[in-house]
Parts: sequence; C-alpha cells; structure tokens
Amino acid sequence: MKEEKKEQGIDKAKVNWKKELFEWVKIILMASAIALCLNTFIIANSRIPSGSMEKTIMTGDRVFGSRLAYKFGEDPKRGDVVIFDHQTGPGSAETRLVKRIIGLPGETVDVRENKIYINESQTPLPEPYLPEAMETNEFHFEVPEGRYLMFGDNRNNSADARYWPDPYVPKGKILAKVLIRYYPNIRPIR
Repeated sequence: MKEEKKEQGIDKAKVNWKKELFEWVKIILMASAIALCLNTFIIANSRIPSGSMEKTIMTGDRVFGSRLAYKFGEDPKRGDVVIFDHQTGPGSAETRLVKRIIGLPGETVDVRENKIYINESQTPLPEPYLPEAMETNEFHFEVPEGRYLMFGDNRNNSADARYWPDPYVPKGKILAKVLIRYYPNIRPIR
C-alpha cells in the first residue's frame, strides 16, 4: 500500500513537472507575441549611433517612438523628432535615421546666413534646440507634396538632408514620432 502511494506521488511529481514546464513555455510564447506586436505596430525602438542630434539626443541613447502618432489623421509637424528609413548615399541601402522635421510638403526652405527661412519669410525659424549656432553653406529646397525635409539638431556635425542625393523623405517612410529617451535615463523628447 505504501509502495502504491509512493508510486502515485512520483507520477504526480512527473505530471506536475511537465505541467509546470508547459505553463512556462506558454508564458514565454505569449510574452514574445506581445513584444512582437508592440514593436511592429505600436512602438519603434532605436539606438542613436552618432552625434547628429546632440544635445537633444546623445550618442548611445536609446529612444522610443510611437508608430501610431501619424496613423489616425495627424500629419507630421515641423519640429517633430522622427524615426524614418532613407537612402543617404548613391547606391547605399536604406538606413534607419532619427532627425527633426524642418520642411513640410509644398514649402520652400532656404538656409542662408546660417539660419533657416520658410517660404521666403524674413524671420528665421526659431530653433532653441540647437546646441550652437549653425555654420553651413547656403541651400535652397522645394519640398515636394507628400515629402518632408529632415535636419539633425547638431547641424555642424550632421550628415542630414543638406548632403543626401535625395533630400526629401516620403511620409510613408516615417516610422514613428520619437516620444522619450529611455536610456541612460528617462526623459521626454521635444
């Protein structure tokens, strides 16, 4: 009788171990599916490899962006920091970038006297996020409909639209609006 109870205890232990393992596998699979859905449809995660956005976002920072920000009627606005894919050189593959929107569809953007002027305005674009005064050549851009012009905040050290063969980013290539920096510490991005 004791042997039967002992065998039943061993069988229950085997069944419990298998059941426990199955439960863990279910949890891991569900967590993976949720993470995949979040990363594919809700958020975009990016690591900043260069200093082109300093002091707003520093080299090595990690940021989260909302993939839903522009999905329900809201269009990207001047000043938004966005994650997008773009070809930055002749024959190069698309690269994931983080820059600030400067020019909107249909606008003319002039860079002269180290300032930005929109639609032939006599007043330069206020840019309080720049870490230092911009020192650059003069440029003229005519942003096509459905496209955007992107510059880095660290203009003196940014390979941005001023130097790309195609300086305009289609709206469909904008993946997310950057909302927060989460590493090395958490703070909102403006």
